[in-house]
Parts: sequence; C-alpha cells; structure tokens
Amino acid sequence: MAQTEPQVAAYGSWRSPITAASVAQGKGALGQLALDGADVYWSESRPTEGGRNVIMRRTPAGAISEMTPAGFNVRTRVHEYGGGAFTVVQGTVYFANWADQRVYRQEQGGQPEAITAGHDLFFADFTLDAPRQRLLCVREDHRQAGQEAKNEIVALDLHANPSGTVLVTGNAFYAAPRVSPDGTQLAWLTWHHPNMPWDGTELWVGTFHADGTLGKVQRVAGEPGEAIAEPAWSPEGVLHFVSDRSGWWNLYRWQGDHAEPLYPLAAEFCQPQWALGMSSYAFLAPQRILCAYTQEGTWHLGILDTREQGDQQSQGDHQGAPLQTQRDAGQQALTPVPTPYSYIVQVRADQGRAVFVGAAPTQPPELAELNPQTLRLTPLRQSDEPLPDAGYIAVPQAIAYPTERGLTAHAWFYPPQNKDYAAPQGAKPPLLVMSHGGPTSAAPNVFDLRKQFWTSRGIAVLDVNYGGSTGYGTEYRRRLNGQWGVVDVDDCVNGARYLAQRGLVDGDRLLITGGSAGGYTTLSALTFRDTFRAGASHFGLSDLEVFVGDTHKFESRYLETLIGPFPAQRERYRARSPLHAIERLASPVIFFQGLEDKIVPPNQAELMVAALRQKGVPVAYVPFEGEQHGFRRAENIQRALEGELYFYGRVLGFTPADDIPPVAIENLS
Repeated sequence: MAQTEPQVAAYGSWRSPITAASVAQGKGALGQLALDGADVYWSESRPTEGGRNVIMRRTPAGAISEMTPAGFNVRTRVHEYGGGAFTVVQGTVYFANWADQRVYRQEQGGQPEAITAGHDLFFADFTLDAPRQRLLCVREDHRQAGQEAKNEIVALDLHANPSGTVLVTGNAFYAAPRVSPDGTQLAWLTWHHPNMPWDGTELWVGTFHADGTLGKVQRVAGEPGEAIAEPAWSPEGVLHFVSDRSGWWNLYRWQGDHAEPLYPLAAEFCQPQWALGMSSYAFLAPQRILCAYTQEGTWHLGILDTREQGDQQSQGDHQGAPLQTQRDAGQQALTPVPTPYSYIVQVRADQGRAVFVGAAPTQPPELAELNPQTLRLTPLRQSDEPLPDAGYIAVPQAIAYPTERGLTAHAWFYPPQNKDYAAPQGAKPPLLVMSHGGPTSAAPNVFDLRKQFWTSRGIAVLDVNYGGSTGYGTEYRRRLNGQWGVVDVDDCVNGARYLAQRGLVDGDRLLITGGSAGGYTTLSALTFRDTFRAGASHFGLSDLEVFVGDTHKFESRYLETLIGPFPAQRERYRARSPLHAIERLASPVIFFQGLEDKIVPPNQAELMVAALRQKGVPVAYVPFEGEQHGFRRAENIQRALEGELYFYGRVLGFTPADDIPPVAIENLS
C-alpha cells in the first residue's frame, strides 16, 4: 500500500488524535506505594471523579481492586502539598480523607471508620509502631484561630484517638517519623523558618521509655545549610539517610558517632521533599540497598552493596551474566539495574521483592516490580493515560546552552511531531517555553500527554530546568537563592533564543507558560523582557509582597531565601513583582486560576487581570470553581488546555483544527 503523503498545513493548525479530552480523562498519576505482606497498594487519582484519590490493591495472583469507597478522597492537607496519606497494616488501611481531614481505619472488605477528630487537625506520613500497636505521624494543628499552625509528631491508637498523643514538638516543621526495627528508637526530620526542607534540615533520634514517650534525644545530622532527607532504618537497625553535605544528595549511614558516606557520586539520590512519604531507596537486605538516582536530569536504578569487597557476592542479570559494578575507594559497589525508565520514584522493598513507579520519554508512568535476584522487571499497573501512535510522539532532546554570567543551563527540547502533517516550505514552528513549578523542582524527560498535545499540533516545546532546579547538584540548585525572577527568567529567555539562533524555531513566535512558581516566571519574563509574544499563567504569582502575607505556613518564609528577608528587602519584592511593573508588560496574557487555591490565592491572578484590562493589554481570565492548587477535575484540565491553544491561535494568527469553545479575550482587536 502506498504511503500517504503528509498534508501541508501551518504550524499550530495540525489536527491531532491527542485531544484535550484524552489528556484530561486518564486515570491520572500513580502516587504513593506501600507493601503489605504479598500485596501491593498504591494511590491513584481520578480526574473524571472530581480529582479524588483512591487506594488500589494488587494481590500476588494479579487481581486488582479499588479499596476506597465512593465519597472518600485519600489526600492530606499537611503542608498543603500533602503526601504520605495512607499506610497498610496487616491488610487494614489507614488513610487521611480530604473533606474532613480525619484519619480512617478500613478493614478488608469493610467501610472506613474514623479514628480521629477532623477539620482543624491534619495528619500525614504514617508509620507503624508495632510494639505499642499505634501509628506515629505528623500532625498539623489549626485549632488556634489567627495563629500559625503547629506541627508535631504524634501517636494514634489503631482504633480510636481523637487528636493524638504528642511525642515531639517545639519546632516549626516535622517529617518522616521512622521507628527502628526493634521498636526502641524513633528517627525524624525537623527544620525551622525560613528554611525549606532542601535548604536545611536536622535528623534527630530519640529512645522510647516503657510508657511510649521519648526519653534521650540527640541530633545526629544536619549542620547549618545541610539538607537531610528520607531517613530509614536497615533491617539490622542501622539508620540511613540522604544528605547534600558533599554538594550532591548522597546516601549515608549513622555509625554511632559519625555519618559514613556509602557511595560518593556526582548524582542526586533523592528529590526535593515537597511532599511527605517520598522514597528513593529501600532495603533488599541489611547491606543491600535498591536506590534511584539522577544524573544530568535522567534517573537510574542501582543496587548498592555496602559490605566490604571480599564479602560481596556477584550479582547477575536474568540470564546469569554478571553486571558491571562501579566501586569507590571505600569498597562499596553500585550495580546498575537496566530499566527502560528515565524517571523513577516511590522505591519500596520487602520480603525479597521491590516495587516502584517508572516512566520514560515514550511510555506513561507504570507500577513495576523488580526481582532482586534475577533483576527481572514486571509491569504491575500501567496508567490509563492513552499512548498514541509513535508517529505523533515527540521524543525530548537534552540541551545545554549558555546563559548569563558564563554559566550553562539545561532543558528538554520537544520538536513538532505529527506523521500526518508537514509545514510549508521554509516555515519554522512556534515555540512554547515551559517553566516548571516549585521553583525548587525539576522537569523530567518523561512521556507527558500535555506536551504531546502541543507538539502534535505543530508547536515546539522547551521544558526548562533553569538554575535553581534539582538534579544537577547543590550549587546548581542554589543559583536561585536571592535571584528568583532573574536567573529563572534569564534561562528561559536564553533557551528560547538558543533554539531560534539555530533555526529550530521561529524567533518571532515565542510563547511561555507555567504554573505556580512557573506562572511567576512566566509573568516576569513577559513583564521584564521583550522576548515572548504571549504567555499563560496557571495559578501564578504576580505580587510577591502580597504572597508573603497570604500563603500557607509551609511556604510562608520561602521567599526569604529566593528573594531576601522581608520586610527588610520590601523594595526588592516590589521590584521583582510583575504587578508593580505593569507599565512594562505589553504582551497578551491568559490566566487560569482555581478559586479555592490556598497556596496561590485567586487575588494573585485577579489583581493582574484588572491591571492589564485597565491598561488595554489583551488579557483573558478563566477561573475554576472548586479547584485548589493545580487542576484535578477532568473538565477543568480540558478547558485549560483548549483555552490556552485558542488564545495562542488568536494571538499568533493560526486556526486550531480542534472545535474549541471560544475564550473571551479583552482588548484584542
């Protein structure tokens, strides 16, 4: 059969099978994992059910069932970003419910029963204290109106405890309570304002009294400026953790009077701890650790053997051939585990097996199981995100390019890809620059239908890991300290110019988009630079001074690191705020905003919209009732994607092939 010639059509007007509806109606993200006996549990979002999260269970026979009844949403508000919303103890599930923030106990086949009071008390990051038959967790107490919420570590009886028994208190934040295997000790993380958990945290250990209270406590790690993460006890009761004291987040173990580095490597063995319950490593045996680590933005899996060289046993692949190991001067060995993934999270292990969530540039996230003996990978659950024909999938290309101060920045470039279309001779595609949230976060090189939505319509995408992003070491991460709104903007601008100078995109048709902190970068780039024709802010910041007084506790002092102390540096806050430089903004902007957002309140968008409306700049505003920070409802995800495409089409002069309900754009002639 003769091959059909691609249809010639303008960039942006290509018809694509990757519709906004298909992006919105997948099952959503695979979340937290847990192992309980032979069963695997995980959380999974439901965009078509109002964005609720449910717990799923898989038996050894492969039977998959949904555990969470209708009317329940497994999600916690601790730190607002949540995480660590459930645990499983011998078949009984304990979870935090979004609507009332109560902790529920659910027996196999039964209905959930509340064990705590709700609404003003939030709970997360559960761990079992087996000898005393209780759950330990982080509690966030909002009972004192008008005062900052109080964070503590508390104990909950497995059957009923309205508020919890306080074990550790006195600091601003707590995370990761972890009980030693013999039940005699508790480890936890804590940090103080103005630090975020990647700026500086401390690791503490306490010994339990017979009555379950804590006696002697000591700080075992966390010097000023050192970020500790993910404490975990080995099966033999040796405390391990991740620290960036070397300039990279590497693994360490506590030897009673000092911390021993396990495998020094220019790589990151964890992610920034935005959410509770994160896990980048797990124990296969007392001295065998399955760990995920990232280098140059790509994640890998390895088995770290911490025994002396003479005691180590050779590891093999599923055919019995020895795998190459990497060994440092301390004789520990890291054996790479071959996987098809470029992004790996939620590493869990128990009873001679391991599970994790992995994703790749051409493969949606999936839950995978690893046999540690054979290194054989078995997919257990694939996300319901539809996988298009390869002819519509743009594969990201890693680029490193020069930016300000003689430095190098990193990004992923997605060229347009649609097997059914070709552009007119000599035409170059528009470019949509994406600025990730956080800003202390990273853009991974994984399959993302939202990016393919754009590239399959003929719009190139540049996903920027600007200075301040994670995955490139502590020095790169700290580039943004005091420079938010400068370094991130420079790196987005220079990335776009880099591609335009090489003839890969149309330098006169550059766009920029971002959510949350990425929305702030977007608005700053549009305001303080003249590079971009238009942009989209998804729940982004516009007034940094207002944000300081409006946002939640977790991020209430974040800007002291990113901008400077407040109010001492008030003028810098105003100078970096797009709202206070509205006279410099002349490019069209569309805003998308959840009206129940507690992290970036709606006034951050509404003040900007009003100012642009009065100035006469083309502006559109799409608010969503019932949405919080980040859109979870399928209809809103679809509307935001289609609305942004419609907006760009009107500004750049192309007509999308999709049948899109129009968006009201003010001041656009």
